[in-house]
Amino acid sequence: MVAAALVLGSCSSGERGQGLYIQRFFGECTSDYGTATDIAKAEGECGIITTMINAFRQADPAAKVSQNVVAWPGYSQLTAQLAARQPPDLVTMHTGVIPDYAGKGLLEPVEPYLQAAGLSPAMFTPASRQGVTWQGRMYGLPWDTHGGLWHINTALFAKAGLMKDGKPILPRSPEELLSQGRQFRARTGKPYLLQSLVADPAGAARILYTYMMAQGAPVFTDPRHIDLDNPKGQAVANLFRQVTAEGIGTSNMDTPAAIAAFMSGEGGVYPTGTWMIGQFETEEKTTGRPLFKSYAVQPFPQLYAKNVMFVSGHSWVVPKRERTAAERQAIVDFFRFMVARNGDWARTGHLPAVQSVIDGPAFLGLPHRSDIAIVAKIGRALPDGVLRQNAVEGLVGEEMAAAMTGQKPVRRALADADRRVNEFLAEVP
Repeated sequence: MVAAALVLGSCSSGERGQGLYIQRFFGECTSDYGTATDIAKAEGECGIITTMINAFRQADPAAKVSQNVVAWPGYSQLTAQLAARQPPDLVTMHTGVIPDYAGKGLLEPVEPYLQAAGLSPAMFTPASRQGVTWQGRMYGLPWDTHGGLWHINTALFAKAGLMKDGKPILPRSPEELLSQGRQFRARTGKPYLLQSLVADPAGAARILYTYMMAQGAPVFTDPRHIDLDNPKGQAVANLFRQVTAEGIGTSNMDTPAAIAAFMSGEGGVYPTGTWMIGQFETEEKTTGRPLFKSYAVQPFPQLYAKNVMFVSGHSWVVPKRERTAAERQAIVDFFRFMVARNGDWARTGHLPAVQSVIDGPAFLGLPHRSDIAIVAKIGRALPDGVLRQNAVEGLVGEEMAAAMTGQKPVRRALADADRRVNEFLAEVP
């Protein structure tokens, strides 16, 4: 049984009964995977996670697993469950949301569960471990790391003269970004960057966060105050404003339009996340499609002195409540089971949280993964005390997109972002 180090949660009243109650996002696909247990045959986020939970239920019937699939991201429902003191036992959570719940004492630290499962915090990648850490404690089982990548049409790069030894030539400075973008545009007649700047604030925020961090800028001066309107933030915004103004990058696409344009061969690079690798790999393998044998993926290129990039991730958290010994043991068993299968999750495109999986031949043997494995090392999250990170990202992204498209002057957009975020955080209890 679980060691005595597992302290009971204190925010529950009454007994909820036996059994491991899991609440997750990643979609509902019981029509295809409702009884599937062969994880190796599952595909996509929903298929793989559904099959994993089915396999755990089969392997550990004593856990008495029940599952609730929530509409993404599910935090309103979780908050209501916590208020009613009847939360699930395990919940999928974006790492940027953990401070909002851990800071109010609503999550259990997971080190005791890890210890009971024979798992060490040191086994996880630096990026994934940082993502679940708040005030020195781990408040989630790291599950993956995801961040911005450059998805590249290598046929168009070859036409533009930007391939060498079978690899795309990427810029290594702001000046090279502009010069290579101009060269691509001149030789192909197509935009170098397919930017989804309409209704996709996360994409614009990723650019600003990443390239401020790459210059050594802290982004936040303290957890309650953001600082974007400074020379380093202005340098990033001005650079990408010039990219858009010159037509090197698009300015009028939303996410579906940018995805469709990339798959149709209408641009060189689609800067988006790890989650698109699977869909683009399918295009790469399909005869007659523009990306057939013409797809590569790389981390955001290093344009400044530091090779770092902004990342986030998914985790499994344990909401605080009283639990029976059997329920606590089921959490331990689930953690052990899932960590052993973290490599299967890598087929979604997200980077595994377990360092040995990142370094192992199975992961590195997957298409393109050796090119992006470094993200697990260079990835950086926002400071762990920053609350409401999703909402903050939305505000920052709106203003950065306005700067990039010329809807606002750069200085005004960044100043507005600072003001809006700082006023918002000042009102957060």
